[in-house]
Amino acid sequence: MVAIVLMATTSGAPGWLAGLLGACITAPHLFGPFIAGSLDAARDGRTVIALACMAHGVTLGAAVLLYPMTWPIVPALLLIASGLVGPLLTGGISSRLAAIAGSDRTSQRRAQGWDVATYGIGGTIGPSLVAAVSAWASPAVAALILAGSTFVAAAVVRLLPFSGPVAPGSEIPRPGRTLMMMVSSGKLRRTLYMTVVIALSVAALPITAVASTGELRVEPAAAGVLTAAYGLGGLVGSAGVMIRPLRAEADLSMTCLAAAVGVVLLGAAFAGVFPLAVAAYALAGVLNSRFFAATLAARSEYAPAQARGQVFVWIGALKITAGSAGTALAGAIVAPAVHLPLVLAAALIAVAVAASILDRRLGRGIARI
Repeated sequence: MVAIVLMATTSGAPGWLAGLLGACITAPHLFGPFIAGSLDAARDGRTVIALACMAHGVTLGAAVLLYPMTWPIVPALLLIASGLVGPLLTGGISSRLAAIAGSDRTSQRRAQGWDVATYGIGGTIGPSLVAAVSAWASPAVAALILAGSTFVAAAVVRLLPFSGPVAPGSEIPRPGRTLMMMVSSGKLRRTLYMTVVIALSVAALPITAVASTGELRVEPAAAGVLTAAYGLGGLVGSAGVMIRPLRAEADLSMTCLAAAVGVVLLGAAFAGVFPLAVAAYALAGVLNSRFFAATLAARSEYAPAQARGQVFVWIGALKITAGSAGTALAGAIVAPAVHLPLVLAAALIAVAVAASILDRRLGRGIARI
């Protein structure tokens, strides 16, 4: 998305068009679950993911090459096609963890820590590569390099352990039925809404980092230090899960870690001085990574085998959509009050935590009856 936005802006396009083209990559993730059934039904899920990698690369590359020569609607449609397969490259790959790590819960949770780390590493290396190549050549070249790298990813995916279909195609639920199954299952329901709430909330951190430099009495460029602290904290948190996997039940861990994230967001909002703000952003990264690992464990352990791939993709797609919405909302409300996005985020998390506690107690009561 960074490469596409840079490519559009450096070509003289208005900001609204650059933002729209960037959104064409992320917004279609919401519809990814409607093609995710192929993961659970396929004879070899690796083939589905590898084909998705290549489709992503071809459509992204075509959009970049055609952008200077056609109406913007053409690259926009290609980017939408590229975004549609995006969930298969995130949640789809995460759904392979059981085949990679084996059936031992500790091994699986250690692998989930590594999975969380790959998101952080990719989110750091990707924009850095775009910035370096854009300075050396152009944003278009950077985007083409990223598109080409997906073909390398397709080849590497084929090296993952084989895992055959868990059920006949006739037993694989449709996307709508899978979503209803998630909503009706207490543990998966809590995984779904808490993932969405945390993604929506932490998305306010980069916006607040930029807006709060004046109050913290530092230069505007210091916002980069805050966001870097958050990113590094995320890597530290994922490393911690790899070294010492989460031991508690995933459902309970999500509630506890979500509450901790909410407290730290309040701390970041009212830090007052720059060193404390850096520490709060770093701690938010650590806790968010551990929360992410807990949601991966919940998806893996609570989803039925015949719909596991769809569950991973559904939650991953909604998480990305929530993150985009969180960034947009924070940008819209940060001007009148710098603290407002993080305060509202913390309040939303508090509501989600309370709902999860009540939800769990009601579920236990019904089970006793």
